[in-house]
Amino acid sequence: MILGPGVNIKRNPLGGRCFEYWSEDPYLAGHEAVGIVEGVQSKGVGTSLKHFAANNQETDRLRVDARISQRALREIYFPAFEYIVKKAQPWTIMCSYNRINGVHSAQNHWLLTNVLRDEWGFEGIVMSDWGADHDRGASLNAGLNLEMPPSYTDDQIVYAVRDGRITPAQLDRMAQGMIDLVNKTRAAMSIDNYRFDVDVHDEVAHQAAIESIVMLKNDDAILPLNAGPVANPSATPQKIAVIGEFARTPRYQGGGSSHITPTKMTSFLDTLAERGIKADFAPGFTLDMEPADPALESEAVETAKNADVVLMFLGLPEAAESEGFDRETLDMPAKQITLLEQVAAANQNVVVVLSNGSVITVAPWAKNAKGILESWLLGQSGGPALADVIFGQVSPSGKLAQSIPLDINDDPSMLNWPGEEGHVDYGEGVFVGYRYYDTYGKVVDYPFGYGLSYTTFEQKLNDVTYKDGKVTVDVTVTNTGDTAGKDVVEVYYNPPYTEGGIEKASANLVGFEKTEKLEPGASEDVTVEFEDDDMASYDYKNAKAYVLEKGDYNISINSDSHTVIGSKKITVDDTITYDSDSNTHNGDQTVATNQFDDAAGDVTYLSRAGHFANYKEATAAPTNFEMSDKAKETFYNNPNYDPSQFNDDSDEMPTTGAKNGLRLADMYGKVERGEADLFKDTAPER
Repeated sequence: MILGPGVNIKRNPLGGRCFEYWSEDPYLAGHEAVGIVEGVQSKGVGTSLKHFAANNQETDRLRVDARISQRALREIYFPAFEYIVKKAQPWTIMCSYNRINGVHSAQNHWLLTNVLRDEWGFEGIVMSDWGADHDRGASLNAGLNLEMPPSYTDDQIVYAVRDGRITPAQLDRMAQGMIDLVNKTRAAMSIDNYRFDVDVHDEVAHQAAIESIVMLKNDDAILPLNAGPVANPSATPQKIAVIGEFARTPRYQGGGSSHITPTKMTSFLDTLAERGIKADFAPGFTLDMEPADPALESEAVETAKNADVVLMFLGLPEAAESEGFDRETLDMPAKQITLLEQVAAANQNVVVVLSNGSVITVAPWAKNAKGILESWLLGQSGGPALADVIFGQVSPSGKLAQSIPLDINDDPSMLNWPGEEGHVDYGEGVFVGYRYYDTYGKVVDYPFGYGLSYTTFEQKLNDVTYKDGKVTVDVTVTNTGDTAGKDVVEVYYNPPYTEGGIEKASANLVGFEKTEKLEPGASEDVTVEFEDDDMASYDYKNAKAYVLEKGDYNISINSDSHTVIGSKKITVDDTITYDSDSNTHNGDQTVATNQFDDAAGDVTYLSRAGHFANYKEATAAPTNFEMSDKAKETFYNNPNYDPSQFNDDSDEMPTTGAKNGLRLADMYGKVERGEADLFKDTAPER
């Protein structure tokens, strides 16, 4: 079982686990991560989609109450989970630590049963994050199959059954899920002498890393570099200096529980040695938060003076970005910025290669670099991938999955980040990331979807058709430069908006497609299709269901979220409300309706009315930390349990502790779901 992927939204770039999440955009997060689930499970290994839901910060993560509108949950924080569940059926889902509108995720029946199972049709088991289960009886009733790690509090379940708080049928359902999981693993466990090809796996990692690198800046076409026979035999090789400990000791993965042991690990310096590329190296700094070392800085500056071009490997050490805490700043460590300034003063031809999980500020130091590559955490084959891009074997084709703001205070969540008194209000509502920046007109350093190439492309929007509930976008992409490369078609929609009505962003990603490698002058026709209910909004005030409002929708192809290449209009003639069993949203098994009308409490949610006239009020810190009486009634634990409501003289307790040699796995297929108490006289030995 693999405990991933994590598809929580990067609500704020300071979030401590942003390094392991995909994007600020729910469509991108779901449609990218689904490949991991499908690929891993096709080999008989399970995945655990996490953290369900609203784990968007590490500060006070064990108890913080995320107060979120139903609209924001359903349009921003749920869709990645929803898409993956419906398309790939992950074997398990891991619930989050935090509370959502007053109820811990592990005890949230609406979250784990009503939404996950009833609406989306989830067929696997739900497991807790480590230590996230606070009341085993309440959690089991909510739909939690597996507590991790085991707390050996089985007596809580026994007492809950005796007192009528858990029915035998619910106990059977949760146990059956575990038996189903055991059966799924048998296929992989039964493969004799299974081996995998380390080199083939490494090549997959290599290709993934190449596709992920984003080129942010390339003044004077400083990239690609020439390293002699590797790139251009006819050109004079450049004398290269490599500065930065990351080049020798790459940060290839995130911190905390994400640590794994790779089968291979190839740094950038290792790659240079393997390929016979000469370069002078100076570490420049240490990978910690300690003060700068003047000796290392002096060595780096002297190394830079003697080079034609300097590759500076900068970024965030693990001490600055890891599970368990949120970042305090978007800035790189000050000692790295100071070193960059010193090196740039000694050599004006500097290329910065960044290593970080979530975005960092670029604008304050960008003037010191002619080229900037955002490489993220590239994994075990990051060294070869970077060499391929830097020396021109491939052209960079990655696009930003996260906006890079000029200032962290430009983010609308910042005034209520990370909350206080155990509460955090998601007052920005659906206006997360580029949805806020582009709707408001807030200037960012680099917008969502941005990325440069060594060549140029032309994208021509041909047709946009709307028929039988499906939108089809046809685009021709042509390489107009002199270098082979790939391009990405990004499709967005801009819906009709009425002040005082359903809140909507002016830019919403609804599809994307990367081309094949195109030689100079070559073209490729790209088709992007999506369903019209992908453009629906959740109306929790009036319809209390998903609604696709009538009106004109602008469908555009963009080079990034902010920059439109071409657009065409489609018209929805009549409002469609997804409120019946024959007309559900995105194939929901049951209608998605309001489940917690009281959840809004006294939270004011951001509105674009009057050009976000209520910004200060909506983004202010919470003032009321009380849980509503109605919310308290949605779950039971020892303090609020009334035996008179549940006790029944006819109740039968399951037998526990019977030593009959049976194991849980042996029971698969012996009992049909819901027909009998699986634990009766068959308790497994510990």
